[in-house]
Amino acid sequence: MPADLDALENAAGYCFGNRDFLIRALTHTSHAYEKGQQPLNDNEQLEFLGDAVLGFLISECLVKSYPAYREGRLSIIKNYLVSASHLHEAAQKLELGEYLLLGRGEELSGGRVKKGLLADAVEALIAAIYLDGGIEAAREFVVRHVFATGAEHEPGAETPFTNFKGALQEIARSLDLPSPRYSILSEHGPAHARRFTVEVRIGENLVGQAEGDSKKAAGQMAARAVFEQLMEQAGEG
Repeated sequence: MPADLDALENAAGYCFGNRDFLIRALTHTSHAYEKGQQPLNDNEQLEFLGDAVLGFLISECLVKSYPAYREGRLSIIKNYLVSASHLHEAAQKLELGEYLLLGRGEELSGGRVKKGLLADAVEALIAAIYLDGGIEAAREFVVRHVFATGAEHEPGAETPFTNFKGALQEIARSLDLPSPRYSILSEHGPAHARRFTVEVRIGENLVGQAEGDSKKAAGQMAARAVFEQLMEQAGEG
C-alpha cells in the first residue's frame, strides 16, 4: 500500500474488522486493470453504493438539524454537501490521495490529487465502512467528515459549512444557473489595513456585496449573501 492504513483508520475514526473492504475502496479501476483484477476488485461498485448511503445519511442529518426548513432549502444544502467539490475537501483533510492504489498511467497523470477521483474514493470509503460496520458506523463517519466538514456545526446554525463560494458554485450548477461572477469594486485604507469590497453576481437578479480585510474574506461574505437569497427563494416554495 502507498501509505500506512492504520493512519487512515485513525484519521477516519473507524477501524475495519475486514480490511479487504478498505483496500477495495482504495483500489482505482486503473490499478485493478493492470493487475488483471477486473471487473469486481476495483472501487466502482462501492462508489455506487456509497453514493446512495451518503445521500440517505446527509438527508437524515439535514432533516434532524433543520426541522423548520422546507424541501427546497434542504435540497440546496444537500446538493452542495454531496457534490464532488465538498467531498474533495473531505478527502483532502483525510489525506486520502496518499492511500489510493492507482495504475501507472493514473499515477503519472496526478490521480492522487484529482477532484473527481478523490470524491469517488470518499463515496467508496463510506460504502466500505457501511459493509464492514453497518449503518451506524457509516453515519458517524458522514457526520464527522462530510456533514460538519469546514464548520463547527451547532444546533440552530444556518448551514453545516462555511465555504460559501464553493457552495454557491455547486448550487448554481445544480439549479442550471449561470456561474457566479466576482469583481472587486473597491480597495481602501492604509497598506497594513486594506479593506476590499467584492461583488458577486449570478445572472442579472442575484447580486451580493460585502467588505472584508482580504479579497477572500469579502468574496466569502458576498457569496453568503447570494446563498441566503437563494435559500429565501427556496423557502417560499
